[in-house]
Amino acid sequence: MNDKLSKQFHAEMLAIYDHCAALGFRPVLLRRFVILNGGVKAAKELVFKPGTTGLERLVAAGRQELSLEARMLAPQYSPLFTAAEIKEATQRLANASPRSRSRGRLTAQVTPRES
Repeated sequence: MNDKLSKQFHAEMLAIYDHCAALGFRPVLLRRFVILNGGVKAAKELVFKPGTTGLERLVAAGRQELSLEARMLAPQYSPLFTAAEIKEATQRLANASPRSRSRGRLTAQVTPRES
């Protein structure tokens, strides 16, 4: 049963890319990581990785249910994850805030010049 469940979760993780693309951004690194490592292993690693912006972008779009964290918390997938992984996914969803499209670039304040 776990093999079938893992394959189903893997397919859902790959589908995140398509859903995000429909919203206007493409999480290419997520997709590549899932393809190379499998959906379950990717989720287990990424949920503890700081600095991932996909969740923030999904929250900004009002679609956090498409995030890997939300997928991990789906009741049918709970056998695939440890209590610590589920706790981390829960905390990340609870603490997520929208991210702007600035990609971390600083914007300079324009100060008027005195003549």
